[in-house]
Amino acid sequence: MAGKEVAAQVPAAVAAPERVGQATAVEQARAIAEVQGAIVVAQQCPRNVAAATLAMKESCGQMYLAQKAFFRFPRSGATVSGASVYLARELARCWGNVQYGVAELRRDDEHGQSEMLAFAWDVQTNTRVETKFIVPHMRDKKTGPEKLVDMRDIYENNANSGARRVRECIYSILPPWFVDQAKELCNATLKDGGGVPLPKRIADIIARFAELGVTREQLERKQRRGSNAWTEHDVAQLTVIGRSIANGEVQVHQEFEPDVITANDIVGGDDDPTLPDDPDLALPAQEGAAR
Repeated sequence: MAGKEVAAQVPAAVAAPERVGQATAVEQARAIAEVQGAIVVAQQCPRNVAAATLAMKESCGQMYLAQKAFFRFPRSGATVSGASVYLARELARCWGNVQYGVAELRRDDEHGQSEMLAFAWDVQTNTRVETKFIVPHMRDKKTGPEKLVDMRDIYENNANSGARRVRECIYSILPPWFVDQAKELCNATLKDGGGVPLPKRIADIIARFAELGVTREQLERKQRRGSNAWTEHDVAQLTVIGRSIANGEVQVHQEFEPDVITANDIVGGDDDPTLPDDPDLALPAQEGAAR
């Protein structure tokens, strides 16, 4: 009797379906045919390295790509920088016979995370790099991690994490000389700046942000140094941010910290008529400002 009770408590194994549905079978056949077709096409139309290099040089000579070719952001008191996913995608297009992508394999709302897959595949050489990773439904903020519950926030968080993994996968299958040459050309394009001197470009970017309500001090805090020490990469990064703000993709407060308002700014100084007649009444505010 006891044996029967124990057996009853063990869940029965879920049996695999004896047949495959028509839609599933069609999708499996399509996926297999797609892979085989890609390999056949790559073998019949192999890449021309000289043509790929020429296409890369032409792309990296464009200011629009050069401005988005690098990323830079502060982390733990240091600065992290490198070639961006925008450059990786363009190089994959120029190199040819390359497939890449990212997929969400599973979303676990109970534990607040998604299982993701990123890959890059050189179909011609059959070189494939892929990585599986977990993306917590969290966003790091200065006040601590923030849990994401909105579907759009989760999607964008997954997409951002996936883009970083795809970037590394693409660079892993491309020849190092091809990537290094592209970065050098993008740097040269940024330094040239279309023939406009760097000081003039710095003044122009500050003026454009002023029209958006962003002060020079906010820009300098964003770049972690004064505008007189900005480089071509700083101007390029700010140009991309400014374009995103103008297009409505991000808001000013999402990119820039507000200017610090002091107690003197609030009361307006000694000659401000709003100051109280009794100086003792102003003492707490002055003490708070001193702290």
